[in-house]
Amino acid sequence: MVRDKAVLEAERAALAGQPVPAPPPDGSTAGTLPLDRDAAWYAGPEARALADNIVSFQTPAGGWGKNQNRSAPPRVAGQHWIGADLKAGQYAAQDGAGGWSFVGTLDNDATVTELSFLARVQAQLPGTEGEPYRQSFARGVAYLMAAELPGGGWPQVWPLKGGYHDALTLNDDVLTGTTALLQRIAGGGGDYAFVPQDMRAQAAAAVERAIAVMLDTQLEADGRPTIWAQQYDALTRVPIGARNFEPLALSTGESASVLQFLMRQPDPSPQMRAAIEAGAAWFAAHALRDVAWKATDSAAGRLLVAEPGAGPLWARFYDPVTQAPIFGDRDRAIRDRVEEVSRERRDGYSWYNTSGNAVARAYARWSAAR
Repeated sequence: MVRDKAVLEAERAALAGQPVPAPPPDGSTAGTLPLDRDAAWYAGPEARALADNIVSFQTPAGGWGKNQNRSAPPRVAGQHWIGADLKAGQYAAQDGAGGWSFVGTLDNDATVTELSFLARVQAQLPGTEGEPYRQSFARGVAYLMAAELPGGGWPQVWPLKGGYHDALTLNDDVLTGTTALLQRIAGGGGDYAFVPQDMRAQAAAAVERAIAVMLDTQLEADGRPTIWAQQYDALTRVPIGARNFEPLALSTGESASVLQFLMRQPDPSPQMRAAIEAGAAWFAAHALRDVAWKATDSAAGRLLVAEPGAGPLWARFYDPVTQAPIFGDRDRAIRDRVEEVSRERRDGYSWYNTSGNAVARAYARWSAAR
């Protein structure tokens, strides 16, 4: 972090009193970096402009910020890599990073999306034109290796900034999304055929560690495997909470992603199969039926209401011991009933989801193929 800050300070000192360029605009990183176009599109001017933006906004450490409009112009010297300048006071009050927050992150698909896009573009430019994108890609993979936690997995933010951001993170597919990218790199096929053997070997080793982390962090209740938490202490792997309204809990959305990832593995180990079986059984046992999560009255806000034939639904969080749904609030209170949560948090957070439906569909296919 100190080194990254020094780069920006040097750039701004060289401006010699000229106005500091405005930070990049907020936007959807994934929304402006499509990964599903025909291969030829990635050699065209639109994709090249997006790739140039990516290269220009790569932080000195090698990662990227989140929620940025990649169709904006490339970065210029003195411009922040993210919109943090506008929020530095807020961030500085929250942690010890001095406003240097999310300047390099895996949150909200950041960094993984940029690397995937660069791989697609360079595949259409095998000569010298593609070399800047391959060099940026290599720096990004080095960033992932530097950010890897002891024993495997990744924090939400790197360089580390303190608090739950430093934890082993499953939230927003940090663990599964990063591992899937590294699997593609290790395989060396398609867009990743350019990756040198030593980088493939590093990626493969990181994948092996990450899968071991997934299997190690599946929580148990009464001696039986259940599902996963959102994040864990980076060293002890004890589950922890995050924001005030995100308590230590079993988390269905993140667990659904882990189970689907494990079910995509071509040759699952006995331990992997056991984890899948237990996780799928947990989701089946905790489905909520004949209820809907919606606002039926504008004055009351969103509530869980009876609705014959609706569902299945799952709460976002479950108590790790009792296996009952739990709900948090900004005062860190933990509620047993969603209607006890403040209106602002009730309407502003996804307390119920349908993630178990994807697990059930994937599990049916996986079981049939065994």
